[in-house]
Amino acid sequence: MQQQLASAIKEAGIEGVSLLDIGCGVGFLHQSLLNHGASKATGIDLSEKMLAEARTLAAEQSLSDRTNYVLGDFVAMAADLSSADVTILDKVVCCYPDAKTLVVRSLEKTGKVYALTYPRAHLLNRLMTSAEAICLKLVGCDFRSYVHDPESIEQWIEAMGFHKRKQHQSWIWLTQVYVR
Repeated sequence: MQQQLASAIKEAGIEGVSLLDIGCGVGFLHQSLLNHGASKATGIDLSEKMLAEARTLAAEQSLSDRTNYVLGDFVAMAADLSSADVTILDKVVCCYPDAKTLVVRSLEKTGKVYALTYPRAHLLNRLMTSAEAICLKLVGCDFRSYVHDPESIEQWIEAMGFHKRKQHQSWIWLTQVYVR
């Protein structure tokens, strides 16, 4: 899915753009885009271990001067973050209980391209998410995944002036790229 998301973002145009990668993990996606013409990237994640690895990988690729990593919850810190030309949410919407706030606040920080991957809303995904929640609760973990309504997500995005440029779906995931 990341390859399809990266390809669709590149097709929308990345030469010289700034990136905001919410839930960036180890930074693979935005680092790849930096290596293909994007100018700078801010990666945000809840895990310091992921960000430490992202910094290491960025240094190995001589990207440290073009990357900035921020620890925390994007929604809580959105007001303090700079806007970017391209915003990426790769498998992040499913990790957030309030999808509307996450989507709207991230759209407010987006100039040109909004790219995301999230679960399709069908019975199999809902059953898998419920089973995962039960297993995680049994081991004492508070994390939970969510399957949000794609029609609502698309409406929120389009209401902010974006239109869908590309879409791909697998059995599990829906990958979309919007442009303004």
